[in-house]
Amino acid sequence: MKRILIIDDDMYIGDMLEEALTKEGYGIIRAYSGTEALLVLSGTKPDLVLLDLMLPGLMGEEVLPKIKGIPVIVVSAKADMDNKVDMLLGGAVDYVTKPFYTKELLARIAVHLRENGNVPVGTILTFEDITLHMDTHMVSVAGKEVRLTRTEFAILKLLMQNPTQVVTKSLLLERIADETPDCTEGSLKMHISNLRRKLREAKDTDYIEAVWGIGFKMRTT
Repeated sequence: MKRILIIDDDMYIGDMLEEALTKEGYGIIRAYSGTEALLVLSGTKPDLVLLDLMLPGLMGEEVLPKIKGIPVIVVSAKADMDNKVDMLLGGAVDYVTKPFYTKELLARIAVHLRENGNVPVGTILTFEDITLHMDTHMVSVAGKEVRLTRTEFAILKLLMQNPTQVVTKSLLLERIADETPDCTEGSLKMHISNLRRKLREAKDTDYIEAVWGIGFKMRTT
């Protein structure tokens, strides 16, 4: 079981996060101040940390550089771009602004836990009849090869890596940016539409569904 340390003095947000993460199968550790967080970390090593910045005692900005070897997602009401840049340059793997969509945060957590797990390059992903080879970039549906563009492949890979999660549009664009710098917010809908069509042509099944106002996910039957 992956364990997540929630460092937040806001009881409501902490309880909400604990409930949502527990439902996803994570083990939860809580700390309510920066000082308590460092005490907890001195005796245990969680798989990921959710760090608020405005904490009693030591502030989150002071805690972050003391966390070594653990991915840290900053979850803060501070929306200023300079704060985000400073935290990311200071060692955080991600920055989520409060208020946030729980589903998006869950997706970001899943992505960073997977990345931190050193998934081998040659991993083969499967979802129902779809098989995706991460090393050769080959995709097949029910044994029939489907030719995808680089952008379509990157989108499908991310969705298949998070098959039970709704992946938001912003997260999609952020995660595939390195592989497909040509994909923009304006063109994303077109790429998704082409991908769904190609998969449907291989087998008369719609494997990807749009979640209105949020993003996309693999369709479960």
